[in-house]
Amino acid sequence: MDIALLSMALNQGQVQQQASMAVMKKAMGNAEQQGEALQKLMSSADARAIQQATQPHLGSSIDLSL
Repeated sequence: MDIALLSMALNQGQVQQQASMAVMKKAMGNAEQQGEALQKLMSSADARAIQQATQPHLGSSIDLSL
């Protein structure tokens, strides 16, 4: 078995793993920031405004018959 070839393959595997971990950490950071922004938005808005935004057609008109 060639020691140099084995060493290169091992190092290449380590570099791939480090790159994968860096990408994963960045994705986790982005998800965390989006979660914090969503929590801030939910805490600052009232429930009625949120419901109106998600279902704008409900409650906008009333049928009256006399």
